[in-house]
Amino acid sequence: MFSFLKPPKHKELLPVERIDPEYKKLRIQVFIGIFLGYAAYYFVRKNFSFAVKDLQDTLGYSKAELGFAMSAISIAYGLSKFMMGNVSDRSNARYFLAIGLILSSLTMIFMGLSPFATSSIAIIFILLFINGWVQGMGWPASGRVVVHWFSIKERGTTMSIWNLAHNVGGFLVGPLAILGVELFVDWEARLYFPGLVALLFAAIVLIFVRDTPQSCGLPPIEKYKNDYPKTYEESQEKEFTAKEIFFKYVFNNRLLWFIAIANAFVYLVRNGIINWAPTFLQEAKGFSASEAAWSASVYELAAIPGTLLCGIMSDKLFKGRRAPVTIIYMIFTFLAVLLYWLAPSGNIWVINTALWSIGFLIYGPVMLIGVQALDLVPKKAAGTAAGLTGLFGYFIGDMLANAALGGIVDKVSWDAAFEVILGASILAIVFTAFTWNREKQILKA
Repeated sequence: MFSFLKPPKHKELLPVERIDPEYKKLRIQVFIGIFLGYAAYYFVRKNFSFAVKDLQDTLGYSKAELGFAMSAISIAYGLSKFMMGNVSDRSNARYFLAIGLILSSLTMIFMGLSPFATSSIAIIFILLFINGWVQGMGWPASGRVVVHWFSIKERGTTMSIWNLAHNVGGFLVGPLAILGVELFVDWEARLYFPGLVALLFAAIVLIFVRDTPQSCGLPPIEKYKNDYPKTYEESQEKEFTAKEIFFKYVFNNRLLWFIAIANAFVYLVRNGIINWAPTFLQEAKGFSASEAAWSASVYELAAIPGTLLCGIMSDKLFKGRRAPVTIIYMIFTFLAVLLYWLAPSGNIWVINTALWSIGFLIYGPVMLIGVQALDLVPKKAAGTAAGLTGLFGYFIGDMLANAALGGIVDKVSWDAAFEVILGASILAIVFTAFTWNREKQILKA
């Protein structure tokens, strides 16, 4: 590994009177850094979709060709979140998060500025694969920061707020694409302008983020907050080798495999609903194209209060336990999906209420499973653990939601697709329930 990527060494402890004010200041500072940094990752992950129509109209590519190219991001991201998660566990999160954002930005800037980059679908696929791979550096690095600076019983709330970076970044990429075209008067600005803005955010990451409290002369978060998980040992403050992380703490952790499988089913539900919502609403529920688009967009906004409530419940009501809240949310998700499917056509408010309820509910388990993965391993293995759940979510759940459900609708019916989604909701509950008792034991001081 490059020497500048290695985690910084621990510094001598600051004087006692400086520890509390310094901790409070740096916790806010590093959180702002990872929030803004991860939001900017979305500037250069989602901006390609805004250029699809231009690529069709200007260069003559078909929807099928561009859809194939876009699949590169999901494939690469799912694999990278796991593999790069292990690298992030052995890296300085400050530089790792910034470098991933810089590389992703440069990829999209190159795609927008070089005619060669869009000269064939194969080249577009390769560039989007590269982009998806370096995008996988964002979540694990942010997770490493959270587990080092926030204790286990405040982590659910912290992650629920941080998770809103997805929504903020996803919302801002559209205005950035529009602004780019206004400023530079060419459609390629939809690709390169968000990349230029993301480079500025990478600078913010470098200024704000710090790797660990110990690298700043502060004690571990467990000592500062007096919040020790039952499995905590002081030896876990040292850096692990890749072999230790994979084979001692991840591959042999049965609970991680349970929540990774649960995550695949949660992603199938989430993306199975939202990816097909515009089509389903028009074909099965009688919505117009504009009504369907409006309904689908509110689905994403509904996630914000639902995710915040989910994190607060896991910290305050269940004292750091994640499984009970995930199960509660998935039970209500099952009921909302049932209503969304069976609501009579033309009853627009019932259908919309059901769809927005799914949006309110489903993002909570998506977030909490990631938090639970961080909870179930030592801090130095957090990125790899979260990467494993992400691999199952994106590589299995997301692909099933797109390819499998599309085939089921074509060959059977919408009813069959919803039966699969409801079955996935039940299986997500079952596999999460397998962690119920062990998670309780881990948190029992």
